[in-house]
Amino acid sequence: MSAPPTSFTAACVQMRSSCDVAENIAAAKTLVREAASKGADLVMTPEMTSLLVTRTSDLFDKAREEKDDEALAAFRALAKEKGIWLLLGSLPIRLSDAKVANRSFLLSPEGEVAASYDKIHMFDVDLEVGESYRESRNYEPGAEAVLARLPWGRIGLTICYDVRFPQLYRTLAQAGADFLTVPAAFTRQTGEAHWHTLLRARAIETGCFVFAPAQGGKHECGRETYGHSLIIAPWGEVLAEAANDEPGVILAGIDMERIASARRKVPSLGHDRGFILPEAAQARRVS
Repeated sequence: MSAPPTSFTAACVQMRSSCDVAENIAAAKTLVREAASKGADLVMTPEMTSLLVTRTSDLFDKAREEKDDEALAAFRALAKEKGIWLLLGSLPIRLSDAKVANRSFLLSPEGEVAASYDKIHMFDVDLEVGESYRESRNYEPGAEAVLARLPWGRIGLTICYDVRFPQLYRTLAQAGADFLTVPAAFTRQTGEAHWHTLLRARAIETGCFVFAPAQGGKHECGRETYGHSLIIAPWGEVLAEAANDEPGVILAGIDMERIASARRKVPSLGHDRGFILPEAAQARRVS
């Protein structure tokens, strides 16, 4: 049996998705084709590739069940046509009349769904600038961490707000992840403050490559997202970054040896120790 390849080219697609599903599919397909033409073996799109809306009525009017989703069908065909691995950062998948899944899809070069992941952590926040988000009103949170196999190693799937919960990434890394995906639609305010820091931290903590394709700019629905898609090495170096919030493509060569090198230097994934929580420790001292 031949050894698995030790290097490949990864690409992140940055978008400015609108309320028009067909328009978004066309825009994403153009950028995916561009990435493939530049030699990308793995191409990744951002959260809410096919539809970015703020009104509940728009979401439920346009979200479809997985078997009927036109974006999923279109990108399955495109992955097969270009012979690439394609991560759809996420699509809104209708589960019922009351709930939608924020679902990421990993598509194989044969156009098959190799894995899917439902966003676990819901973005329920009130920002100082007056923006308020209640993702849990319309979305059903996922309950399973997902790890999938690529020709070069294993990839852990996450989405956007998940990045603030490091235990998910440590769990994926300790289960065998070499790469972590964080497709996102970060708000401009939170992106300017935390985007680079959080993503570099997740790479450093796990010794994994981190791929973060992002939404960017002022969207048709009024929402504004940060952009700055990133590809980060296991030691925390930024290998590629979108310069601003404009749609486009970034690429980077991925050398698997960088994973082993980072983990040799700081083998923290194997250094976990149990500990007593403060309440239990206090109770022990009192007793």
